[in-house]
Amino acid sequence: MLAGFVFIIAPEFAFAHAAQRGHVLLLPTQLYIAGGAVVVALTFIFMVIVAGKSVIGKNINLNPPEVQDKPVILLNVLSLIAMIILVWIGFKGSRDPLSNLLPLTIWVVWWIGLTMATVIFGNIWHYISPWPAMEKLISYLPRIPDHFNSRLFSSSKIAYWPAVILFFCFAWLELIHPSPMDPDTIANIIMMYMLITVLAMWIFGGKQWLRTCEPFTVFFRMVAWLSPIYLKATKENNKTRLRKIKLRWPCSGLLRSELLPLSGAAFVLLVLSTVSFDGLSKTFWWLSLVGINPLEFPGKTAMVLPNTLGLIATFLVFSAAYYLTQKIANSLNPEAKHAGRFIYSLIPIAFGYHFAHYLPSFLVDIQYFLIAFSDPLNQGWNLFGTSDWVVSSSFLTHFDSVVLIWLLQISAIVLAHVAAVIVAYLHELHESPGGRRTVLVQVPATVLMVGYTVFGLWLLSTPVAV
Repeated sequence: MLAGFVFIIAPEFAFAHAAQRGHVLLLPTQLYIAGGAVVVALTFIFMVIVAGKSVIGKNINLNPPEVQDKPVILLNVLSLIAMIILVWIGFKGSRDPLSNLLPLTIWVVWWIGLTMATVIFGNIWHYISPWPAMEKLISYLPRIPDHFNSRLFSSSKIAYWPAVILFFCFAWLELIHPSPMDPDTIANIIMMYMLITVLAMWIFGGKQWLRTCEPFTVFFRMVAWLSPIYLKATKENNKTRLRKIKLRWPCSGLLRSELLPLSGAAFVLLVLSTVSFDGLSKTFWWLSLVGINPLEFPGKTAMVLPNTLGLIATFLVFSAAYYLTQKIANSLNPEAKHAGRFIYSLIPIAFGYHFAHYLPSFLVDIQYFLIAFSDPLNQGWNLFGTSDWVVSSSFLTHFDSVVLIWLLQISAIVLAHVAAVIVAYLHELHESPGGRRTVLVQVPATVLMVGYTVFGLWLLSTPVAV
């Protein structure tokens, strides 16, 4: 895959920008969709046969609540400086979004690339986030009495709700705003978000705000639970604190002992519904539903209200499906300690579609980033020898490369649902080891995951208008 990626971005292959799917894939998609659904269903049967033993259930160890390792303050400071420089480039650099380093860094490197890297290497954002450096600066200001803050957070009245609201605003900017790539728009929004974060950390306390309320800290921490690599803080001689690289089974970080509150479940459902609506909003089906001729697309401005309502409706539909699945599961096994850990099994599904949905655009747009990185102020520089590269998108029209991308996309979606079934079953097996009820309680969840597998693969294969 690494060799293929280097081949794709090689400068001699080069034509036009194509950030969105520009073709209708002429493959037997019905067979792929049916096959994906069957694989997910067979995974459930496999878990029933192999893992449905009480001895296994008793030996499942759930991860305790996380004790976050201290961030590397030097990296945090450098990240804060880089963010300020990027905002300045947003204002002073090229007006072309594909030549300005700010939108390319935010949408391509950070939102897509860092998410993919987090699944492999763990919670990178925890160590390079600019917010701990900002928290350090805020610590020198006079503190607001925090007796009411502690009661507010401990009673779960706030919990993850600020993260839900802020992530919805971020999703609205990405999916619905008429010009989400405009450098000035992004620069102004980042400055506004910095102000909100600084005030929130000063009022509520930096550690508390970053733990449950800052949406991207929460997002990358949850994505890191999928990674087979994590850093563990240890002590030697009760003095020295060391970071050791540890390995674990992929997605085993989702086997957590703590229960997410309602707001935490809402955050996961919002992430899942956001990336799903991103694909749905471009389909002929959605455009015809809101009365738009797909061949006469009126522009994003005309779609602001329908897409805003659509994003909200998608979140509500996903939440209702989750709630109904939970109610059915609870009725089938009322003796279980708690069924709320099912929400963890939705995290790999959210990432699976994130990877599948953004893969084609990432392979093209990362080339624009490498070009802009050599000339960040559009002054004719060639700092890293890449500014004279020409972007290649021809692999989106060649049969072999199209098939390869398609296979990577459907593999990501199917494997994500397979992982979700396994995680959900292991959680339930821990709560009520073995027995007929353990199997029955997983049937509604498996049906839900099979349905979403079909939905996700349909989104990849159906024609899109923009």
